[in-house]
Amino acid sequence: MSNNINSDPCFHNFKTSIAEYKLPVRFNYPHYYEPHPLCQLASKELQEYLVNEVKWNHNFSPDPSDSKADIGKMFGVLLVQTEQGKIGYLTGFSGKIAGNNQHQGFVPPILDMLKEDSFFRQGENLISEINQKVIDILESKQYKEAKSSLDNALSQSKDAINDLKTQVKKAKKIRSLRREEAKKNLDEKEFQELDQKLKKESMKAHYTLKDLNRYWKKELQSKQEVLNDLKYRIATLKKERKSRSNDLQKKLFDEYHFLNINGQSKGLIPIFTEAINDIPPSGAGDCAAPRMLQYAFEKGYKPLAMAEFWWGKPPKSSIRKHGNYYPACKSKCEPILGHMLEGMEVDENPMGEMVSNKNLLLETVFEDEYLAVVNKPAGMLSVPGKKIKQSVMSIVEKKYPNATGPLMVHRLDRATSGLLLIAKTKDTHEHLQRQFLTKTIQKRYIALLEKEIENDEGEINLPLRVDLDDRPRQLVCFEHGKPAKTKYRVINRQNGKTRVYFYPITGRTHQLRVHSAHQEGLNASIIGDELYGQISNRLHLHAEKIQFLHPKNNEEMTFKVEAKF
Repeated sequence: MSNNINSDPCFHNFKTSIAEYKLPVRFNYPHYYEPHPLCQLASKELQEYLVNEVKWNHNFSPDPSDSKADIGKMFGVLLVQTEQGKIGYLTGFSGKIAGNNQHQGFVPPILDMLKEDSFFRQGENLISEINQKVIDILESKQYKEAKSSLDNALSQSKDAINDLKTQVKKAKKIRSLRREEAKKNLDEKEFQELDQKLKKESMKAHYTLKDLNRYWKKELQSKQEVLNDLKYRIATLKKERKSRSNDLQKKLFDEYHFLNINGQSKGLIPIFTEAINDIPPSGAGDCAAPRMLQYAFEKGYKPLAMAEFWWGKPPKSSIRKHGNYYPACKSKCEPILGHMLEGMEVDENPMGEMVSNKNLLLETVFEDEYLAVVNKPAGMLSVPGKKIKQSVMSIVEKKYPNATGPLMVHRLDRATSGLLLIAKTKDTHEHLQRQFLTKTIQKRYIALLEKEIENDEGEINLPLRVDLDDRPRQLVCFEHGKPAKTKYRVINRQNGKTRVYFYPITGRTHQLRVHSAHQEGLNASIIGDELYGQISNRLHLHAEKIQFLHPKNNEEMTFKVEAKF
């Protein structure tokens, strides 16, 4: 990176002249933006430094197949102006790299938890000691023997009781045969004597089985008590660990305070309580954006614009492309940045403008007394949001005030254009829903991908779940994700891009976008995907064709609307 000024190791001069560049008019909206040219220049200089000079014992290879490469990191640049009018930039990264959260030339963390004498390290050490005690018990000879003894006793008791039950059942059958035979060959007195004898044998068998069950119950209870004592010790330790962990997390949150340009400081918990009435997620405050803003405010620098990019190997679950720019996360950063940017001129949320655009028109492709087929434009919500009420649903509610059905049969992402089914009656809605559930409705999407892909067709099978720390993003998760399957076929390859058909077998949130962008999917984002790729004029994804059976006459109906890209 460049030389510093005023002995500030975190302020970087541009290596080349920036005289021809225009400064930003306002600070960019951090959750949806196109990087300012000066931020792109600063990012390029930072990336050159990461390639040529970094000495962190961290392998930033972007190759997903490189088993020796470490998972990459989110880096950021913040364009700033000093009190003397000097233009430069700060650099930061999220979390820690190579075990450290401080590296020369990068802004420090807001709270250094990794100092040897910090309360966090001390708290972590105590929690680690408890963890070790739990492990010691689980791996002890006493615990293994107690568990093995109980398992063996359970197996032995089951075998012994089942064997005796088999013998009792067999003996009962023999007594029954003897009794039937005696009725034929013995007089009344002899039969009564035999019958009494057989009853005594039956009672003896009953009490023998009862005694055996009692014996094994006592034996198992004794062995269970030994194991329960050890499990109780483990549960007590885990309870203590959870309590200490919660106390440490709360103390940690209490230590985080964030400035804004007016010098107002606010704690992490009040920020989240006021913004979303919830507790902060783990890791809140450790991302690059709040770190850089905090440093700028402490030094008296004026923030002008920011940008964040991913550098290195992508994570296995979420979608991050080497060198691509990404917006600040919402779950962790949106409440914090809401406070930190207060008092500054900041761009309006372009997404808000897009979804509230009154000029977006909903085209009716077909309608009769039972249903309608509409063509949703990109940028229109399918159903009303928390802040934006304009949607397909709000429009069709006004258009069909006498409709008796729930109207919306399925949905499309705000950014996706294309065909939607509208049910005017309850029976129509139920009929079409059944077709979706039985997968008899056929849908075809068309998409334009950012690069050329190899295979002409195939199937993607990657389970998905929501990213709890960054909604509404989705993650690939083989442990907790819901099954998600997509078929695809290449239409053509041109100018380094690929046009494809998508055939969704399931209908998970953001399914086509994630399956397209993820490295185990097509590894090629859909053009204009602001969540999993790069911002463009729009998301190049369109629900082009739909085929279904009419709910009244069972006639096969097919509708197609060409994509406008």
